[in-house]
Amino acid sequence: MRRNKNKVIVGVLLIAALVGVLIIYSGKTTHSGMGQKLHIVAGENFWGSLAAQLGGSHVQVTSIVSDPNADPHEYETSTATARIFAGAKYVVLNGAGYDNWGNKLLGANPIAGRQVLTVATLLSKRDGDNPHFWYNPAYVNATVAQMDKDLIALDPANAAYYKQQLQQVQAALSGYQNRIASVKQQFAGTKVAATEDIFAYLASAAGLDLISPPAFIQAVAEGNDPPTASVAIFQQQLAGAQPKVLVYNQQTVTPLTDSIKKLAAEQGIPVVGVTETIQPPDASFQDWMNAQLIALENALNTGKLEQ
Repeated sequence: MRRNKNKVIVGVLLIAALVGVLIIYSGKTTHSGMGQKLHIVAGENFWGSLAAQLGGSHVQVTSIVSDPNADPHEYETSTATARIFAGAKYVVLNGAGYDNWGNKLLGANPIAGRQVLTVATLLSKRDGDNPHFWYNPAYVNATVAQMDKDLIALDPANAAYYKQQLQQVQAALSGYQNRIASVKQQFAGTKVAATEDIFAYLASAAGLDLISPPAFIQAVAEGNDPPTASVAIFQQQLAGAQPKVLVYNQQTVTPLTDSIKKLAAEQGIPVVGVTETIQPPDASFQDWMNAQLIALENALNTGKLEQ
């Protein structure tokens, strides 16, 4: 009897200890005001970089898509990704059909109090619109401002800290955005081409004339074969050296886009590679953007000399 009674007491103590551990663990994953970090999941590392800069020492950010050798449009989830989403208190998705897999994971792992920011919704965009919002400086600024508001709502005890971080991030972003303004001042109206619509927002912000057939660049971005007529028009533009620069997405390479790249090179048209996700993955958003803009500016200068 005494042995059985001791077993019961030990069992009760073990259960109590387990409950205590679970309570402590739960607190660590949900509160940052008590000294624990807020767990944030970003669908892609460009939004993840900005969230990490805004949250600073009070957040832990996991970016799902960051592979430089993969096409983010074709990302496939795993049980590991599902577990990451299950523990997130704040989730940032791009939207507009770019990362629908994220919505499915959220639906499968509901958590009370979780905050979700879908950038497309913030910008009043929908499926079918160009989803490459991070290449539009105005959209980036709007998203950063909303992220900061969300962090304050989730962790009001550290509101002053997040406001200070916002000012620092805005100052950091001004560098690459000022470079966009400089490109516009120097090259506004210059004809350029691109293998897909990832470059459309940036071309517009920089005042460049993107002459590639819309049907071509949209089809490639969506993983479809462009209409034959659009391919012929694009080839004629390059053969006539109409664009002064060709912007090439390095993460969505197909035999057709590769042939377009080769044709541009044969005509002496400078080719600038851009990526969908931050490369290298450990760079900051603004450093990544600035490096791409420097390459674009150099190529525009080269094309200008050849006119």
